[in-house]
Amino acid sequence: MNYPCDRCEELLQDFLDRTLTDAEWREAEVHLAGCDYCARRYRFEESLRKYVKTSAVERMPPGLMSKLDELRGLDATA
Repeated sequence: MNYPCDRCEELLQDFLDRTLTDAEWREAEVHLAGCDYCARRYRFEESLRKYVKTSAVERMPPGLMSKLDELRGLDATA
């Protein structure tokens, strides 16, 4: 990799987090628009984050929602 790709690598996670300064954002955006390797890396990281976010969600056990509703009802009368 060359210097622009190394710099893009440094910025990538913050770019995905939307925490870069305006100047850093433009720097990363310009590089991603012109570098197929880094653009593919960005798409991979973005899809990985989406996958982790959706697969890490735990489903509520059956009956828990009704139990919570019951508890809320008890709290409302207290």
